[in-house]
Amino acid sequence: MRAVVVGGGPVGMFCAMALARRGDEVIVVDRDPGPPASGRWARRGVMQFRLPHFFRPIVRQAMTGTLPDVWDAVLAAGGVEACPPGFPEAMTGLECRRSTFERAVWAAARREPRLALRTGHADRPVTRRGRVSGVVVDGQSVDADLVIAAGGRASRFADDTRPPAEGGTCGFSYMARMYRARPGTELARRGLPMGWLYRHYQVMVFPQDDRTLSALIVRPTADEALAPLRYNHCFEAAASLIPELAPWTDPDRFEPVTDVMAGGGLTNTYRGQLGEQGRVAIPGLFFAGDAVCTTYPAAGRGVSLGLRQAQALLGLLAGRRADLRDVAEQFDAWCTANIRPWYEDHRHWDATLLHRLGGGDIDIEARIPSDVVCAAAEVDPSIWPAAGPFLAMQALPSALDPVRDKARAVLRTGWRPPYTPGPSRGELADACLQPQDRSAA
Repeated sequence: MRAVVVGGGPVGMFCAMALARRGDEVIVVDRDPGPPASGRWARRGVMQFRLPHFFRPIVRQAMTGTLPDVWDAVLAAGGVEACPPGFPEAMTGLECRRSTFERAVWAAARREPRLALRTGHADRPVTRRGRVSGVVVDGQSVDADLVIAAGGRASRFADDTRPPAEGGTCGFSYMARMYRARPGTELARRGLPMGWLYRHYQVMVFPQDDRTLSALIVRPTADEALAPLRYNHCFEAAASLIPELAPWTDPDRFEPVTDVMAGGGLTNTYRGQLGEQGRVAIPGLFFAGDAVCTTYPAAGRGVSLGLRQAQALLGLLAGRRADLRDVAEQFDAWCTANIRPWYEDHRHWDATLLHRLGGGDIDIEARIPSDVVCAAAEVDPSIWPAAGPFLAMQALPSALDPVRDKARAVLRTGWRPPYTPGPSRGELADACLQPQDRSAA
């Protein structure tokens, strides 16, 4: 069988290599020619490419189960397996820059005998006799019996075959800067990104490979007073004031290796496989990854949800002698049951968190958001058996439903998730107005 995969990100490459190893002839189409032999890789069309990443245990499980040699190549390239102290080995994730991860994956794809990489823009699918028969790439038709659209959140490929996505902006923007530990400085390995919630903003630190880390400040997009944090001197001035962030941006211990990078236009969206009438528009055409679901990236769910989709789709395609229309309907039902709940959870979580960061209180009578349920486990440990698997994405958000009333009872005592002591948003905004006193990278 001939397959075309549109998009060479983690989800597209995972599908492509798995199909090639089953005996299919596979072409991956991507606008980017791939990593150069040396030097910086610009990676066209992927906004989040240089922004912070942590690859959850789901990614490790998917890779070691399907492409174990590719996972070994990621580790050989510098990726660091990381498990929180006291947790089982199954909770091992990966501390790694997206660029390091994708370089290793692309190198493996180039070695795959039945897989070809084609640089170009996938214009539209081609149909014949009511099913997919290929893809038009830069005006030329490429034949295919199967097409997987995994072009990411910016892709518009086959947009007219499905209704618009549900959802929209998550309401957050973030600023991140990458640093490398100076000689003699140890980089903490805690098995998870570190995060702190302040009264009007959030802060995170992502340890990565090659002695690097990314420092992140999250603001409500509507808070224009903190928008100047996208400038190097403003970010550095603010970081020096934030107790949990200052040690990781201390110029005596860490050297900035990028300018501040802004993450904007962030969304929570969901889009199924079916067309306007609730039927498969083009049998043989499947959507995966961000083409199905996007979530606020700072929570690190994107690649995990994408690889889960890839595994499910590949499993359904294993018996592809069946009608591909049926396969698409089965895959859509699977995504509705296993992916959509994460979109719905994130949308509610983000909306309620924005309300709190704006000075509002938690509505005790409404549905308690997942982050608050998990935080309440600090007061009522009986919540933790449900919260732990949810936080690890080993259980769907519905796993928290039996303990939401327990969290509600905790909230009725007057307890609220604590904010980390630190500078106010006004103090951070004022720091942005001070004369530049730290050099830009």
